[in-house]
Amino acid sequence: MRVKKFTPAGSAVAKRRRNVYSKGMKSPTNTSWQGVSGWYNKLVDNKGDYYHQHVVIPRVLKLLNLKADSSLLDLACGQGVLERHLSPKIIYQGVDIAGSLIRAAQGRSKNSLHRFTVGDITKTLPINKKDFSHVCLILSMQNIERADLVIANAKNYLKRGGKLVIVLNHPCFRIPRQSSWIIDERNKLQSRKINLYMTPLKIPITIHPGQQNSALTWSFHQPISYYSHILSGNSFLIEKIEEWVSDKESSGRFAKMENRGREEFPLFLTIKAVYLHN
Repeated sequence: MRVKKFTPAGSAVAKRRRNVYSKGMKSPTNTSWQGVSGWYNKLVDNKGDYYHQHVVIPRVLKLLNLKADSSLLDLACGQGVLERHLSPKIIYQGVDIAGSLIRAAQGRSKNSLHRFTVGDITKTLPINKKDFSHVCLILSMQNIERADLVIANAKNYLKRGGKLVIVLNHPCFRIPRQSSWIIDERNKLQSRKINLYMTPLKIPITIHPGQQNSALTWSFHQPISYYSHILSGNSFLIEKIEEWVSDKESSGRFAKMENRGREEFPLFLTIKAVYLHN
């Protein structure tokens, strides 16, 4: 097994690498998701992709534990995939900065209690309700550069004791361009190689790598401690942290090794927190 030499995060080489990622790549004035909304809407469709259906949404609903009198603010809701799995009695508000995704969500929604609004979730939202029992951010926080502003804003729409649920691509094991699988055929082991972890990163993601001039979206990496810091700084108390693995199963020669790798390295990190103050 050959493994490339590890480059320390604070080294000159690592700093040059980070500059390559961000040089000349300014954040869009609107959102990179506006330009890929058609592709994303088709990918997610009505029920969500594989992981939405088999892992994320069932476990999010269990964590939220919504009751008949609950109300949910879905920040960066995309085309509303979570809304379509909720009880029709739940008061629901979805907000996303991409107008094309909001239009897709509105076109799919059949419930008068469920609303979708275009808005920048780092700023004051164009909604009147400020006492939601729950707020969620489902697989969206890693696509937002100022996560601290999102959390600071979210508390303005939660009642005292309200719950916040955040689902992330796991910050330890799923860092774009800085994490990968290592296959040790001799010992029949599959493990993860992590190049950087503590260093914040802004990383461009090519939607269709094989195509010329493919659209880009952005991924923003932060270590787990960053999320703990911004939550506690905004009067949130972390109640629970869960790590969700893939439920897929391999077949063939490397099935045992691959299945063990899935069980050991979670895909998603989920944080449930309670808001303590008005």
